[in-house]
Amino acid sequence: MTETEVFLQQVIYGLSNGMIIALVALGYTMVYGIVELINFAHGDVFTLGGFLALTVVGALGAAAILDPNTLSDSSHWLLLVGLVVTAGLFCGFLNVAIDKVVYKPLRRAPKLTQLVAAIGVSFILVNIALFWGGAPMEVFGGGNAAAASKDFPEILEGSNLLGEDSNVVLRLEDLAIFVITIPLMIGLTLFVNRTRLGRGMRATAQNPIAARLMGINTDRVIAATFLIGGFLGGAASVMWAIYNNTISFQMGFRAGMDAFTAAVLGGIGSLPGAMIGGVLIGLIRAMSDQYIETRWTNVVVFGVLILILVFRPSGLLGLKQREKV
Repeated sequence: MTETEVFLQQVIYGLSNGMIIALVALGYTMVYGIVELINFAHGDVFTLGGFLALTVVGALGAAAILDPNTLSDSSHWLLLVGLVVTAGLFCGFLNVAIDKVVYKPLRRAPKLTQLVAAIGVSFILVNIALFWGGAPMEVFGGGNAAAASKDFPEILEGSNLLGEDSNVVLRLEDLAIFVITIPLMIGLTLFVNRTRLGRGMRATAQNPIAARLMGINTDRVIAATFLIGGFLGGAASVMWAIYNNTISFQMGFRAGMDAFTAAVLGGIGSLPGAMIGGVLIGLIRAMSDQYIETRWTNVVVFGVLILILVFRPSGLLGLKQREKV
């Protein structure tokens, strides 16, 4: 491969992974923008979305899905969309339940208390994923190795979309990530900017007390925020699974850390910032893996984050906020 082809291949890798990171980052930044909570359990909600998707695939019959003669190409795409919706709704309602049971009673508690609670929920979800990994199903290895990574069937199969003679590879999985994540991001932006509930979210993020005085049901707004953030995390978990063809009970840590970094990089609380931050993290990781060395990638990512925050403490698109004393 020429240097140009290598570069283009890394751009494809970076954009694909960056889109997935951006979806998860949106969940972080939405919740923080509304209730100023760093929801460290969000990455583990993402993990459970991937485990649910694999469970659905196993229930439908992994062998049938792996056989390209069993389903038509359109059926494979319908299955993918179905998994995205199913995992998204599951993670969305799980997020809402966590908020109702854990975060809502602590809404007036010190921020440190809320942070510790979020970390506690994260540990609980990790152990649920570990337990789930021992399910007595063929796709989970018969439940014999709960902690082992699980293979995710290749739902989308096909040759290089750029042609068999091309050294640059663009797979159907790459295309699927763009086809699904971009409409989700556009839909979220339109929802927040054009709908009544979206205006309620922006008002609550700006001043929750004033929003309540204006008749906005802030509890409903917060619940909708957790629902949407969880849905995006669930959708991202399916895209992660089909792109990497594997899931594990600890995958939420890596995805969550990248997503949180992306949210901070773009400006925590800013939706466009989370999207841009996710894509940047994906590209930085891809380029570092190729041109520096994989073991230095985390150093490069967080080095860039620190450098940007030194000159823009609020992130790339974040707004400076006056501290209350």
